[in-house]
Amino acid sequence: MSDKIIVGLDIGTTKICAVVGRLDNFGKLEIIGMGKANSQGVKEGVVSNISKTTAGITEAIEEAEKTSGIEIRVVNVGIAGKHIRSYRHRGSITRSRGDDEITLEDVQRLTNDMYRTVTTPGSEIIHVMPQHYTVDYEENIKDPVGMAGVKLEGDFHIITAQTNAVKNIKRAVERAGLQIENIILEPLASSLSVLSEEEKEAGIAIVDIGGGTTDIAVFHDGIIRHTAVIPFGGEIITSDIKQGCSVLESQAEQLKVLFGSSLSAATPDNVVVSIPGLRDRPPKEISVKNLARIIEARVEEIIEMVYTEIQRSGYANKLAGGIVLTGGGAMLQGIRELFSLKTGMDTRIGYPNEHLGKTKHEAVKSPMYATSVGLVLAGFMTIDEREDNYLKSPKITVPESYAQGGRLSASDFFRDILRRTKELLIDDFDDGKY
Repeated sequence: MSDKIIVGLDIGTTKICAVVGRLDNFGKLEIIGMGKANSQGVKEGVVSNISKTTAGITEAIEEAEKTSGIEIRVVNVGIAGKHIRSYRHRGSITRSRGDDEITLEDVQRLTNDMYRTVTTPGSEIIHVMPQHYTVDYEENIKDPVGMAGVKLEGDFHIITAQTNAVKNIKRAVERAGLQIENIILEPLASSLSVLSEEEKEAGIAIVDIGGGTTDIAVFHDGIIRHTAVIPFGGEIITSDIKQGCSVLESQAEQLKVLFGSSLSAATPDNVVVSIPGLRDRPPKEISVKNLARIIEARVEEIIEMVYTEIQRSGYANKLAGGIVLTGGGAMLQGIRELFSLKTGMDTRIGYPNEHLGKTKHEAVKSPMYATSVGLVLAGFMTIDEREDNYLKSPKITVPESYAQGGRLSASDFFRDILRRTKELLIDDFDDGKY
């Protein structure tokens, strides 16, 4: 069993969650601690109140430290929000000699050039995802390493975030006494915990329904093809129930979780729920049928926007794996059936147990913790033996990289993307930009 420990910190709209994990003897992820706190300083996935967010992070980290017995210093943090943008860009480099083999360094040089791409004012690049390459006009090459050629071109999926959103995440985490190892787009993290390599190869869309946003990532041929963030999630459904049923927000949330359904047609007509009235007022009766109609209307709107993004990707007819729903919103009754009905695509609920081993924290297997578990998995993909331990635990060694035979695998791509993002963040911090 490896003694290397990684911490994932999911700063969400409704909850802040810290998950502590290590690899067991079989290479599976063992969760040794976790902490959770209510999130009161985040709106639609973006930090809007530094003090409240810091307090929530501190509470979650303290609970994670207590359950794991580890003092946490460094975390892998997720980022989401409606400010996230993605687009495709093409780049090229010209090599000095065409008779030499294209090396891993050539591919990395081309990828690093993409981080210098001009973005819209107030935004910055957080990830560059290679799509495919062209070597001397020979197109659609997945891995150019080892080929001979002078001109190396590549198509890249570039993901940007608002600079101030990154700054605010960094400030909130630092004020909680922590350092950031990696900042990772949340749907990418979720994909690590709920999708298999076969599904990514066949083509699949992951839809992570959180409290404030719904995050989408489309994969095909093992490569990420499209990402998007929709500024609607479970919170807006709760708000609709609050207004439609004239109840308190806390009561609306309980109605959604305990009695809510996305399919009004499958809900009985004669069932009512009685909830306490306000002071000196009689209890209020809520029709479960009407509750389902309110929920169904909003979920259908979210499905419409999700399907529009899938069509925008250009891969709507190439996703043999269909759709995988995860996040807290995926636990809503009937939502899988409604997604399948409205999109015509196979749909399943994604549980973050794809890489999980034995754990005493069974709650972590819920879809609402898919991002948190994925952040831990992403941390293990960026392990470097030369780095010191980030937690107060014994010095250890770690497994060699995921590279196979010196060639650039999909895991290498992702690990290098995270490594490069980390280098840019460190450079920015050193330069005083934050």
